[in-house]
Amino acid sequence: MKEDIKSFTISVYTENNIGLLNRISAIFQRRHINIESLTTSQSEIDGVNRFVIVVNICEDNASKIVKQIEKQVETIRAYYHTEEETIFTESCMFKIKSDLLFNEPQIQNIIKESNTTIVTVNKEFFVLEKSGRRNEIESLRRDLNVFGIMQFVRSGRIAITKDQMKITELLSAFDNQ
Repeated sequence: MKEDIKSFTISVYTENNIGLLNRISAIFQRRHINIESLTTSQSEIDGVNRFVIVVNICEDNASKIVKQIEKQVETIRAYYHTEEETIFTESCMFKIKSDLLFNEPQIQNIIKESNTTIVTVNKEFFVLEKSGRRNEIESLRRDLNVFGIMQFVRSGRIAITKDQMKITELLSAFDNQ
């Protein structure tokens, strides 16, 4: 029986070493798994970084990937979670011609209805910023596309788990070394 494919968020806690990103992405490449989004940042402990990787795979593959990632010397711990087990968001920015802000009342309605923030305005363009779920960002993108988007960028997912993770104690021990 074939396992269900669903979205998993893989969290990887690591030391900050050169080349680790290449080795982690190679694990996915060897298994022919496309990474939907990848974000890296410092974790809650100084000196420990966190990768947040989103993939659409079956749970068996998620488990195997996490075990393989943990074999990397710099990896402290890796986990996988379903969307129901995490709280997550993405951010995006849009650059649009300034005259539209003043001449198209519909743009102002879109900004207000979508809880979008105006970051900057000048003579040539204005920049909007939005945080939310991928579908909210895509909906806003479709609405603004009608007017013309000069530039668009979206971040990868950032996520935290709903349940307490035991990694905090592990990371505290790592920090005290």
